[in-house]
Amino acid sequence: MREERLAEIFKALGHPTRVKIVEYLADGEKCVKDIWQEIGVPQPTVSQHINILKNAGIISFRKDGVKTCYRVEMPVVIEILKLLEKEVGNGAGD
Repeated sequence: MREERLAEIFKALGHPTRVKIVEYLADGEKCVKDIWQEIGVPQPTVSQHINILKNAGIISFRKDGVKTCYRVEMPVVIEILKLLEKEVGNGAGD
């Protein structure tokens, strides 16, 4: 069902670390080591958040030897985050 799918996507974005991951991946593919170093969260925690984003179809991965690299599979999510950022930046919801 459409509503359930939309709710799944928004639920996956419902944590600050997952939003940071998607924003970090917005400018291109990154390997998992780069992600956890940039985000400043331990690797096991980042992996848990990545799995949630993968399961929601927001990001995808590819193997590069021993490295696992991730990219945004659903670019509309980046646009949604940018639109919401504009609203938050304008004081909406205060």
